Amino acid sequence: MTAKIYVKLKSEVLDPQGKAVSGGLINLGFDGVKDVRVGKYIVLDMDDNQSITEAQEKVKAMCEKLLVNTVIEEYEFAIGL
Repeated sequence: MTAKIYVKLKSEVLDPQGKAVSGGLINLGFDGVKDVRVGKYIVLDMDDNQSITEAQEKVKAMCEKLLVNTVIEEYEFAIGL
C-alpha cells in the first residue's frame, strides 16, 4: 500500500522559494504564470495488512506529529494499493 502526501505552505504564508522560481521563469521568458508555490511530495510504502481506514488514520497522525508543520503548512494525501 502506498501513501502519497502533498504538503505546501498555507496561502497566507510567504513562499520565498516560490517567488524565486517565479522570478526565474520570468527571466527565462516564460510569461503567464501568476504565482508559484513550492511544496513537498512524500511517498510512504506501507504494510498491506491493514485496512484503508487504518492506513488513513496512521498517515494523518504521521502528518500531524512529524511530517507537516500545521502552523504554516497544509497537506492532503491519497492512499492506493
